Amino acid sequence: MNAFLMMKGARKIVEVCTAVTPGEKVVIVTDSSLVEIADVLAAAAHEREAEVVIAVMAPTGVDGAEPPRAVVEAMKAADVAILPVSYSISHSEGVREALASGTRVAALSAFTKDMMVRGGIDADFPKLRPLCDAVAAAMGKAREAVLTTPAGTDVRLNLAGRPGNSHPCIVGDRGVLPRPIHDARMRVARPGKYTAIPNVEANISPVAAEGVIVFDGSIPNLRMGVVDAPVVVEVRGGSIVRISGGKQASILRGIWHRQADPSVYNIAQLAVGLNPECTAFTGVFLNDHGAWGTVHIGIGTSASLGGSTQSPMHLDGMMYAPTLLLDGRPIVENGEVVEPAMEPA
Repeated sequence: MNAFLMMKGARKIVEVCTAVTPGEKVVIVTDSSLVEIADVLAAAAHEREAEVVIAVMAPTGVDGAEPPRAVVEAMKAADVAILPVSYSISHSEGVREALASGTRVAALSAFTKDMMVRGGIDADFPKLRPLCDAVAAAMGKAREAVLTTPAGTDVRLNLAGRPGNSHPCIVGDRGVLPRPIHDARMRVARPGKYTAIPNVEANISPVAAEGVIVFDGSIPNLRMGVVDAPVVVEVRGGSIVRISGGKQASILRGIWHRQADPSVYNIAQLAVGLNPECTAFTGVFLNDHGAWGTVHIGIGTSASLGGSTQSPMHLDGMMYAPTLLLDGRPIVENGEVVEPAMEPA
């Protein structure tokens, strides 16, 4: 695809999502499969008079794996890190180190050239941000969630004491912090924030979960894409104890078994997709995470979400037409988002 066409999305990521300002240090972390996308992002950041570095690594081969140490240090030294990588590193300790150092991180995991031009990137992220923040706040206040779907999901999740996380595709504001850097220029507010693009999403890491979860949408992390047959997992004490279904369930069972680590079965995340431009599950990683009115469950690492588990992998399973209750009040009803009451400013 012509780089000229991709500049539309690249400029939006740099100007709106990460709010890069002149003189800021921007590192674009990529791998050998997505260098062309990284180049376009670098051009957009260069237009903003940023100091741009592209760090190219080998694909990790699994979502949630650690990036090389040199990449971690580059992210920590940057004001902004943009991550167009084939396999997600969002749930790595390395990304958490970068966030702790104040880096604004925008993940573009398994990003495609087409996603730079159309689809979720067309959403009005500033307009959607209050809704995303409100859903995350409602999650953080709730003690219990009950999730059901027509396909058979019926699970209770203990949320008590866990924070809700808002990922509205924006990690930079137009405001400034009261400290000059970079030749007397000012750094934007909201350092140390994380989001993935374009999946507008509110999520939380549950303390525990009990019940049955049926993934009838997609499992994009493992490149399975849209599922051929529902994948059914039984959950006890916050971990998966049984998995059944068709071919994709068998593949997933084998992948977990080979990890030889019980943490891969941890129920790590409850998330709601809030991007109205992501209209259906397509098997594309970040489209499916943000599909409007859908719910997905994350499995594996929760330490990046407010939980305590660090696993060698993290994956998500998506489901259609969910109903999600927070302390008995609906936040999603049969795939329709119910906007929670906004907090007073």
